[in-house]
Amino acid sequence: MIKIISVGAIATVLFAAQSSAFSSLSQRSSQHISTPAASSSSALHLSAADEARQLLAKAKALREEAAVMQGKSIEEMEQEVQEKKNMAQERQAVVEKARKEREENKTIRSNTQITPVPEDAKSQIEQAASAVERAFADGIVRQTVRFALLEEEEAMSGLLNEWPGGAKQIYRESGRPLTEMLLSEVRAYSKDSSVDEEEQEASKFSRTPPEVKAEDIWDFDGSAIITATAAAGSHGDVKAVVMPNTDTKYLKDIEAFDKDVGPNRLLLLINPFWKDVESWGFNILQPNGKKRSQEVIFDNGYDVTYAVLRFSARGEDCIAIKSYPFEWQLYAYREDWSGQERPVWLGSSEEEPKSAQYSELLNSRPEFKMRKNMRQMQRMMGNDDQ
Repeated sequence: MIKIISVGAIATVLFAAQSSAFSSLSQRSSQHISTPAASSSSALHLSAADEARQLLAKAKALREEAAVMQGKSIEEMEQEVQEKKNMAQERQAVVEKARKEREENKTIRSNTQITPVPEDAKSQIEQAASAVERAFADGIVRQTVRFALLEEEEAMSGLLNEWPGGAKQIYRESGRPLTEMLLSEVRAYSKDSSVDEEEQEASKFSRTPPEVKAEDIWDFDGSAIITATAAAGSHGDVKAVVMPNTDTKYLKDIEAFDKDVGPNRLLLLINPFWKDVESWGFNILQPNGKKRSQEVIFDNGYDVTYAVLRFSARGEDCIAIKSYPFEWQLYAYREDWSGQERPVWLGSSEEEPKSAQYSELLNSRPEFKMRKNMRQMQRMMGNDDQ
């Protein structure tokens, strides 16, 4: 039986043999240089060098034979082998690039998941609890949550509550109830060296409600510290500071709560009255307020992991939702044929959206071609504005 062997394959093997021989010669030469007793065993080293030279000679002879069989020179054969090697490297590079793009696209799809508009306080709490738990699972133990301040039976759509009673009323009728409901839902068990692994693992699946208690910080400010004591152990306790403002007293309180909670347990800021470090500005009564806020709050994280913002843009009722780890989801309310307001998804944003961004999106959508007052006039005249 005659075996037909690819000349290209022979060439590849030959060059591999040559590389092996060079490697063998290099290693043995290295041993000759580094071994103290080299002078006493020169004969052995010479025989090893002879063996390597013989291998190289055989490889060269085989290369020449393969080149003759294919009607090419040795240089051409070497070039072909190198080209094949380059092609293999290029194919591998393409595969790696495609894999990287798939991973990036997967991340993009994950970050742009659409979060629906919650209809009321209960559905808002469900979304917030999920976002807080996802962030905690990713190691974010200092978080900010900004609720749409709804009363328990209030719908998300409709006119904003003006809260004539100020901060005390907001806290009493919305801030405190929403926070207590959130802490009743959240399960955030940290790793605790004093608790064995089996107990820690079991606590992750415990849905026994924690004991939730509220303690006023400043009654006239409508601020409080609310604590959830977990049923499965203190490693699941959670604290939330409700509606703190830019008075430096709250910086001292938050710093104290931070130390009390420790580096592994969850501490939340609920609807703080500041937006960023510039909210402190200059105050002659607290000249270091801005610097202290940077140290106590912004240098320690307190990322917004859940937020529902309601506002007006171009006369339309708008809503923006952030739910960790997804991007901001942007909506505007539009009346349907029956006059019921329904949220229309406009797009998403990596950063908290501005009013100008909303105006641009609204102007680009046919549903909002006419402004809200014009649509109302059309309906009053019996015209269909859909």
